[in-house]
Amino acid sequence: MTIQVEVIETSSLGDRSYLAHDGRVAVVIDPQRDIDRVLALAGRLGVRVTHVVETHLHNDYVSGGLALARVSGAAYLVGGAEEVGFDRVPVADGDRIAASERMWLDVVGTPGHTFHHLSYVLAGPGGPEGVFTGGSLLFGGTGRTDLLGAEHARTLARHQHASARRLSGLLPDGARLWPTHGFGSFCAATQSGASASTIGREKDVNAVLRMEADDFVAHILEGLDAYPAYYAHMGARNAAGGEPIDLTPVRPADSAELLARLRAGEWVVDLRSRKAFADRHLAGTLSFGLDGPMATWLGWLAPWGTPLTLLGESAEQVAAAQRELARIGIDRPAAAATGTVEQWAGHDQGLIAGLATASFADLAAARAEGPAGGPPVLDVRMGNEWRAGHVAGAVHIPLPELPGRLAEVPEGTVGVHCGTGYRAAAAASLLARSGRQVVHIDDAYSQAADAGLSIATPDEDPS
Repeated sequence: MTIQVEVIETSSLGDRSYLAHDGRVAVVIDPQRDIDRVLALAGRLGVRVTHVVETHLHNDYVSGGLALARVSGAAYLVGGAEEVGFDRVPVADGDRIAASERMWLDVVGTPGHTFHHLSYVLAGPGGPEGVFTGGSLLFGGTGRTDLLGAEHARTLARHQHASARRLSGLLPDGARLWPTHGFGSFCAATQSGASASTIGREKDVNAVLRMEADDFVAHILEGLDAYPAYYAHMGARNAAGGEPIDLTPVRPADSAELLARLRAGEWVVDLRSRKAFADRHLAGTLSFGLDGPMATWLGWLAPWGTPLTLLGESAEQVAAAQRELARIGIDRPAAAATGTVEQWAGHDQGLIAGLATASFADLAAARAEGPAGGPPVLDVRMGNEWRAGHVAGAVHIPLPELPGRLAEVPEGTVGVHCGTGYRAAAAASLLARSGRQVVHIDDAYSQAADAGLSIATPDEDPS
């Protein structure tokens, strides 16, 4: 049997793990914390996991590598230069790991995303099949170089350029590329819509393989934007050894407890879609729907360690959110409730609220017809998005900064928008919780100009 590579997608975080096998034994690369998915896949394929490997100590999730290795009895391969608090098989550039007589891994040092980053070339009797690149060479870009601190970003950018060039020189053009990051993860310096790639394709499209070192360094540093605050906890936790995941059901809360938590100012999170939240919700709750990157934004905004209470339409919805949050180290929500908004409100139905929504066309009409140019507009997109163009006259506060900058939001009723509507829903719920009158502009920013709104750049619109 030829070597097969199975993708284990974690689209909510923008990451991929992989299981490579020869029909009998398997190697798992960069597993997420919920290893039941890996074990189930290995079981369906009828293969035995003999090796678990890490490209780096991940910044954006808690690794399941140690737990998977212990459960399966597999060898756990981690860079020998990494300082870790557990037993592992230390590997370094130039090592060859034989998974079987038909499948092996060649270790390639690829610093750049981190100082001790490794890539793994998957090879068989016919030669190299492809390379697991972690956060090194990605589809159309590379992993970002500032996660270990801004002071290291330039040095790591130079390493990233050299590492990508080394991989492209080591492998034939037809070799497959299997990165861990780059599918929406903030670990990627740029994003690509590609679902698969090869070394040859990257030579044609990837800036790191088309630019000289100085130009690439300037290019990557210029494009870096903020990244989730919870990343600060991931590397240290993975170096200590990510403990097994606990997905036992969250303790249920009745309406009285929900209201008490809301009065205490705790984070009570509504997991339903933003449209359902706008229609009706429990006043004071926050909109982080499971139909978007809930864990990324909730994990970024909520103070680390704060109690989280989850509200879902079903136990399955709460369980899905619990799994997502556990992947980034938020292990046990304080409580949860399922059912309807009316059930959550209990005897106090007056706590049921709605959220006004509008489109960019509605905003354009209000600006054309209303006094003083219409209602103030808050843009909660990230800095790079704002600099690429924004609604003229809008106020810019990136969503991650909003909880600490509520006082800067213009007075009166304010319209809130983002790129597609998801982040604006979270922002609108934060503002509503603080007592503000808000309209959620639930529309794609790409429609703003067509709706008749003036689009400006920071040079044209210093607001």
